[in-house]
Amino acid sequence: MNALSVNLYLFVRNLLIRQEGQDLVEYALVVALIAFGAITGMGFLATGINNAFSGISTTLTTNV
Repeated sequence: MNALSVNLYLFVRNLLIRQEGQDLVEYALVVALIAFGAITGMGFLATGINNAFSGISTTLTTNV
């Protein structure tokens, strides 16, 4: 029984010490941050393009 409890203790300790999954979480956070930045940037870009085409449309309408 004692050997079983020692083996269980060592198994749980090894699970807690390992950091292999930590890299995956960090990469996922970086990808999420990049995606958030890209979505925000695309929103600003879309607004700028929409304003530019609206200005062109207004200019063409008044001059034609």
